Amino acid sequence: MLVGAAALCAMPTALLAAEQNLEFKFVIMPTDLKVVQAPNIDGQVLSAGKYFGVAFFKDGRVAVKDFIGAGDLKNGLGPVRGYSTYTFEDGSSITASYVGELKATGAHGDYTILSGTGLYDKATGTGSWDAVPTKWTDGAVLMTGQFQVKTPEGVATK
Repeated sequence: MLVGAAALCAMPTALLAAEQNLEFKFVIMPTDLKVVQAPNIDGQVLSAGKYFGVAFFKDGRVAVKDFIGAGDLKNGLGPVRGYSTYTFEDGSSITASYVGELKATGAHGDYTILSGTGLYDKATGTGSWDAVPTKWTDGAVLMTGQFQVKTPEGVATK
């Protein structure tokens, strides 16, 4: 019995269906952004771009964030959407689509988890993000986010 207990303690992961709430802060910056002004409509633009960022999770882990996004903006405000992948140091990843809104009072969006790898293989779930006001003027944006991640039975989770 003691050997069995020791073997259980030595297992780094459990093979069970799991739900996790992951909270994080992240900084993003455009790396390749194209903005096109609509003819004859002051302040109306369509934008599309590639972005990069770093996410710092409440549990101490760090992930890089690689994503594409598009917006239909009037004077900097309006709907946005895109696809985002967070890749952790161990190679595990979460890929999600997002929709959001840039408003005068701030920016908010919602994630739908599409897939994952490693610890998040076959992940599903939802999440959200919110912009945090800063005095940065170089295009960088600070945000907070959270995922409600569900992994199926048989997938290793921490």
